[in-house]
Parts: sequence; structure tokens; C-alpha cells
Amino acid sequence: MSNLSSSIINFVFMALAIIPAMCFHEYAHGWVSYKLGDPSPKTDGRLSLNPLHHIDPLGALFLLVFQFGWAKPVQVNPRYYKKPKEGMALVALAGPVANFILALICLIATTVISKVTGGSVSSEAVYYIYQFLWLMAIINVGFGVFNLIPLPPLDGSKVIGVVLPTEWYFKYMRFEQYGFILLFLLLALGAFNSPLVWLRSGVMNYLGFLADKLTFFLG
Repeated sequence: MSNLSSSIINFVFMALAIIPAMCFHEYAHGWVSYKLGDPSPKTDGRLSLNPLHHIDPLGALFLLVFQFGWAKPVQVNPRYYKKPKEGMALVALAGPVANFILALICLIATTVISKVTGGSVSSEAVYYIYQFLWLMAIINVGFGVFNLIPLPPLDGSKVIGVVLPTEWYFKYMRFEQYGFILLFLLLALGAFNSPLVWLRSGVMNYLGFLADKLTFFLG
């Protein structure tokens, strides 16, 4: 296969892998918020895995190029939660956790393929399935890790918000309108490159370890 054909296949695989990563991430946000009593996600049609409801074009482009990106945010109303700060933290965590679970499922599948074939994939179809699942795992881990950055409006800012005093929490959340500007600036400067790659590798290694343990029966 030529380098051009290989590059085209990799591009298509990445584009296809991005769709479930974003959809499951945002669906998880909406589902947890809905379960906490907030009707907004259902009213807005976000309790769906339809990609058109979730994909942010710019965030998808960043995910495609840099393997770190974002989706169209689910609008939630924490006033419906019994404990707003804690509820927001759970809703925020739901997205990255969904990505890590999806990545683990993909890694379990690749581990099964590897163990069943003895590490030598002779079938071209199985080889491409393996490569797609592996890439999908990387995309999901990268998406989950990126969104855990504790910078508004990313999910990590809501997660750490639960440990902040109430007065500080609302001041921190007001920073969200400027967060994207700072985020783009830091991305342009490459400030996140090394730590995100390191974290992604660490999570991939740990999920790979779990996948191996969960498929122990295959030897």
C-alpha cells in the first residue's frame, strides 16, 4: 500500500473515531444531568447519540489534527440539583469517564484480537479493524484527558469547583467567558503538549493493563 493510501485510510479512521467519542461524551453529560433532575438536556434534544446534536466543527478539527478537542456543550441547569456544585462535578466527570469506558472497550477488543491471533494478524480486514479500534481508544483517551484540564469552560473546571469555597467557585465560573481565549492562547503556545501526551500515555497504559487483566481467560 502506498503512503498516500495509508494516509487517506488513517484520516478516514480518525474522522470516524471522533464521532462516537464526541457523542458519548456529550450524551453522558446530558444523561447524568437529567438523572439529577434537570430536564434541559432532554428538552434540547441532547439525550441522543445523533452526531448532528453534539459535534462542534472547530473542536472536531482540533481533535482530528491534535487528538485533543471538544464537542458542542450540553446546556444544563444546576438549579435543579439538590447540591449544585456536587451535581455539576458529577455531570462534568461523566463525559471524560464515558470516553475512558469507550476506550477500555476498544482496548479489550484489540487485546482479544491480539491474543486470539497470537499477535500475528494475517487477515487484512482484521488488521484494519484492530487499527481502527486502537485509534479509537487513543482518540477517546485524548478527548477525555483534554476535557479534564481545570480551565473554564472545560470539564475539569467544574470538577475542581466542588472543593472550592462557594464564593471562590462562582468567581471562578465567571472566568468561563474568557476561558476559551486563554485556552486557545495556551494551545497555540504548546503549553499543554507535553503534559497531555504524558497523561494520555499514562491512561492508555493503565487501560491497556485493565484490558489484559479482563481478558486473562484467553491466556
